[in-house]
Amino acid sequence: MEPMSKPARVRFAPSPTGHLHVGSIRSGLFNWLWARHTGGVFVLRIEDTDQARLVDGAIDQINDSLEALGITPDEGPRGGGAFGPYLQSERLDTYRHFATKLQDVGALYPCWCTPERLSELRIAAQIAGVAFKYDRFCLNPKNAKRLSDPHVLRFRIPEIPSIITWEDAVRGHMEFKIEELDDFVALKSDTFPTYHLANVIDDHLMEISHVLRADEWLPSTPKHLLLFEAFGWEKPMYAHLPPVQGPNGKKKLSKRDGAESVGEYIAAGYLPEALMSFLASFGWNDGTTQEVYSPTQLVKNFTLDRIQKSPAKFDKDRLTWMNGLLIRQMPLSELLERCRSFWPPTAAHH
Repeated sequence: MEPMSKPARVRFAPSPTGHLHVGSIRSGLFNWLWARHTGGVFVLRIEDTDQARLVDGAIDQINDSLEALGITPDEGPRGGGAFGPYLQSERLDTYRHFATKLQDVGALYPCWCTPERLSELRIAAQIAGVAFKYDRFCLNPKNAKRLSDPHVLRFRIPEIPSIITWEDAVRGHMEFKIEELDDFVALKSDTFPTYHLANVIDDHLMEISHVLRADEWLPSTPKHLLLFEAFGWEKPMYAHLPPVQGPNGKKKLSKRDGAESVGEYIAAGYLPEALMSFLASFGWNDGTTQEVYSPTQLVKNFTLDRIQKSPAKFDKDRLTWMNGLLIRQMPLSELLERCRSFWPPTAAHH
């Protein structure tokens, strides 16, 4: 893909439900590289609507990790910006406002079904060997209750078109059968939005042009595209990134495989630019045999069409090799300066 004539607005939108490890922050790096390559804007948005799973200190750790790598957001909770607030928990009135708009046109409808009823439906689907789909019980007027009673708002999946398609910047042409989609919950009974609703509203209001995210979100993309259509909004370009797997290439990267935080690696003596070059290799290369890049080279060479579809393997030995190479290439005066924080305090002279 050639450099765009229009600068990209991209976002990294982690949930503060745990500390980010280096595999997770790869998505942040790819977004930052695309923003810098196109002369655009890199936004940090914190998706903290799942209040039950929040972890103390996680938001600071996300910010600190990005800054330690040198991929500081242009807009976000720390630096502000024209499209804030950047914490979703501070945007609840906005989500309710837009949910009401969808309810007014019949795209969202109230559902009073109890967790017990839904559980019975799921068990029945499991026994029948079919995927669970809500049976639209509450769409029948005779099953309606008062709006003052606890309820959620579900998105009504349209019958037409029968297939939803999109061009993914990494995966190419994608198709999904509408009949396989469930009338998902958009607004919970506590009036907090689900991920799907908040994500689409924020991407529109923050004028996000490209959504670069892990491919685990591929099944959610049809839901998001239908929400964009229901609102009548222009859709962003999606680019789903390959998963980062452990060294054996058989399972998702875990702490046991070396999935530590950026801060832990830097404290252990790894250079931020070595980490950046290493993370960039998780599913991307520029078609050459070059293995180690400076941040400037990465920005210049990074394009979406060079992102690979196949999973990337985490190899800590390769990171150590990259780090050693960059240390040996560093001017001695700079190396001396960088080593200072690792030395014990000098004892006072007597």
